[in-house]
Amino acid sequence: MASPVRPQEAIAPGQLNLMPVPASVQTQTGRLPITGSFSVAVKNHADDRLRAGITRMIARLAGRTVLTLPTDLASDASTATLVVQCERAGDVVPSISENESYSLEVSDKQARLVAPTVVGALRGLETFLQLLHGDRDGYYLPGLKIQDQPRFSWRGLLIDVGRHYEPLDVLKRNLDAMAAVKLNVFHWHLTEDQGFRVESKKLPKLHALGSDGLFYTQDQVREIIAYARDRGIRVMPEFDIPGHSTSWLVSYPEMGSAPGPFKIERRAGIFEPALDPTREQTYKFLDTFSRGDGRTFP
Repeated sequence: MASPVRPQEAIAPGQLNLMPVPASVQTQTGRLPITGSFSVAVKNHADDRLRAGITRMIARLAGRTVLTLPTDLASDASTATLVVQCERAGDVVPSISENESYSLEVSDKQARLVAPTVVGALRGLETFLQLLHGDRDGYYLPGLKIQDQPRFSWRGLLIDVGRHYEPLDVLKRNLDAMAAVKLNVFHWHLTEDQGFRVESKKLPKLHALGSDGLFYTQDQVREIIAYARDRGIRVMPEFDIPGHSTSWLVSYPEMGSAPGPFKIERRAGIFEPALDPTREQTYKFLDTFSRGDGRTFP
């Protein structure tokens, strides 16, 4: 918790502990109390993703303040503690070209968050949470004006589950952490010499023989994609070829550039096995894998 300031003193920008630092921050006097009567109202566009983001924010705010906070949206924006004004849903599939900008103004009467898209509103809600301060008089947000948009369009995190499988709850925890600091691309490294980590309907031997039983079903993949989308995060899956492909060749050694047999690697390093790029059969195999059956993932 940041050090206390006198109620009518403008807090110094260095005390805000915002991550990342917004594009523009103007501090001013006053503070907005956060009490058990805290409420949120939405103006203009509202959808399930925005409402879910607000619900998560309220739950986290309650956890940090130990206050019992109402989760229902307020019907009267004039009396709400926080008003979220969003103009439109934004991209159906999260994109690095999405408009993620927002403005946030906090006075001693109310906080107003304005964003052109739901993703921008989600970014602003994270900033709202980061602004929470507390002293002997209670919890509050300092008075300020923020105008913010990303400096970089691609703000990603790579998780290499090919070499080290991670359970779904660990992936979700990382997606929550990404959202908290406004990262927007989850680079999901799904295959490596050490493992093939996703279910294939067309070529089931890939995950059956190449994963040690540690793989994600297609339903679980959809679950992660939906979980990420709810937080304004794009999922970029990676299937590593033609090298780094030992786990592919365990099941289909005839695709290799050298004779097998092959086995899943148990150590780190650089390994010889690779898919053979000189064979037409290799491209037909990859085409079958990438196309799936039209209704599922590969």
